[in-house]
Amino acid sequence: PVFAGTNGSAIENFSCVIYNISFMNCTWQAGRDAPGDTQYFLYWQNSGYDDNMMECEHYIEDENGRNIGCRFQNVRIKDQKAYFVVNGSSKVSLIQFYDEYIELYEIEILTPPSNVTVDCTGNSVGCIVTWQAPLTSHGDKKKCLEYEISVKNK
Repeated sequence: PVFAGTNGSAIENFSCVIYNISFMNCTWQAGRDAPGDTQYFLYWQNSGYDDNMMECEHYIEDENGRNIGCRFQNVRIKDQKAYFVVNGSSKVSLIQFYDEYIELYEIEILTPPSNVTVDCTGNSVGCIVTWQAPLTSHGDKKKCLEYEISVKNK
């Protein structure tokens, strides 16, 4: 597809991460060939076609006041994919937009398991380790989680 705007003016290195269950940060770098006055604006759509595109409410700025990221609160993963668009504006030239579909559950940093207990007092040779699954922003996905236990003898 052909996008209007100066080649190299769209953002680069776009990435997002979900953390602490309902917070999301997205960051990017200005296009290599973007004019110095270029400002970027992030919009996203959480689920299907019935949701409106929402603009970032809390931009992260660089030292020149250019938007280079966004902080979101109260993020809920309704569907697996979300659609992100970053538009740019400049008085010098047209800026290409950047868009991407992201599988939100793939960018979530899970909270650690809670209520971890170890019981080595039973008659069995080993110990029993139990915990509660971490909370996630995308509902009950306990069957999708894998755990690793590191045991160190003293």
